[in-house]
Amino acid sequence: MLNYDIVIIGGGPAGLAAAISAKKHGVEHILVLERDKELGGILNQCIHNGFGLHTFQEELTGPEYAGRFMEQLVEEKIEYKLNTMVLGITKNKIVTAMNREEGMIEIQAKAVILAMGCRERSRGALNIPGHRPAGIYSAGTAQRLVNMEGYMPGREVVILGSGDIGLIMARRMTLEGAKVKVVAELLPYSGGLKRNIVQCLDDFGIPLKLSHTVVDIDGKERVKGITLAQVDENRRPIPGTEEYYPCDTLLLSCGLIPENELSRELGVEISPVTSGPLVNECLETNIEGVFACGNVLHVHDLVDFVSQEADAAGKHAAEYVLHGKRISGSDIPITVTEGVRYTVPKTINPTRMDEKHTVRFRVGDVYKNCYISVYLDEERIIHKKRPVVAPGEMEEVVLSKEQLMAYTELSQITVKIEEA
Repeated sequence: MLNYDIVIIGGGPAGLAAAISAKKHGVEHILVLERDKELGGILNQCIHNGFGLHTFQEELTGPEYAGRFMEQLVEEKIEYKLNTMVLGITKNKIVTAMNREEGMIEIQAKAVILAMGCRERSRGALNIPGHRPAGIYSAGTAQRLVNMEGYMPGREVVILGSGDIGLIMARRMTLEGAKVKVVAELLPYSGGLKRNIVQCLDDFGIPLKLSHTVVDIDGKERVKGITLAQVDENRRPIPGTEEYYPCDTLLLSCGLIPENELSRELGVEISPVTSGPLVNECLETNIEGVFACGNVLHVHDLVDFVSQEADAAGKHAAEYVLHGKRISGSDIPITVTEGVRYTVPKTINPTRMDEKHTVRFRVGDVYKNCYISVYLDEERIIHKKRPVVAPGEMEEVVLSKEQLMAYTELSQITVKIEEA
């Protein structure tokens, strides 16, 4: 059996940043396991710019951003295995993996960092009626075909879902010569960043139809067209609103699901809201010595925030390996109400936390002229005015250790949206 201090599952942006952070915090024997043929994860197919503004104060493409971390990984002499699929993790942190060269391998780790990322919701999960013709792709698959494999999925395109990948692919397909006829969104608001709506749709004259969904797919061998219909407040199609769009391709960008099959088998407690692990301020799960970061924890808007979070996970995993578990103090739950759907982390231990800690969250609807408020028990300590908050954009508040330690009987932290 192989032995390492920290084993990291996933060699995407989260796994790379966590590995580099753990090494810089004093851990020598680190192994990154990646199932793909190269490191970098989804960044390798994201050839558009907009990455790295927070981390490097530069505007980079996805491969450039990943390349910066890969260079650091090599400089730090951190080991990694490609084309290696992890099959299971035990509570004693024995990782079972497999690849062609070594066959089945077992690795005893002192700490494990989960950084497996997420996957797109498929057509099967959307229950769209019609045959199963060629020409239906997830937006991420189409992105890989165009940007890495050199294939055009189609020439006349309709996109369902206005998440960031769908918006970016609307622009990408247009630049490659396709006609993107419409982007339809089931919800009454876009699931993507405002900047992507402007830069990817508005700048190219691509219409966005909110509160619309696909109710039929025409074509048996290949997509010939799709039918859109408006939906009511219960997201049910409204009869008489159907519109037919001739097209040969339908791209689906209808949400991302964190890949937590390994986590569930391990016994990690999963949030029903994010579908990611519930973690404390150290990003440690309910399984001692198992940490989580990146999109496997919750889906992020910006990779820069993934890197920040993974840096913290690497640091805390290193502390766990070098110094053992710190038990002093108690974990204070963070409660969400009035518009806030969840927070990461779910609990904070004021004794154990750093001097400052960023709590990230998403809201459940669009709110204008509102306040983001934080309460320590009944006392409000943060009241931040926002002109608008929306589910498509992650929000954050920063808590300080000094503030929390001043409340010796603190039993609850509450994050909520309040009207102006």
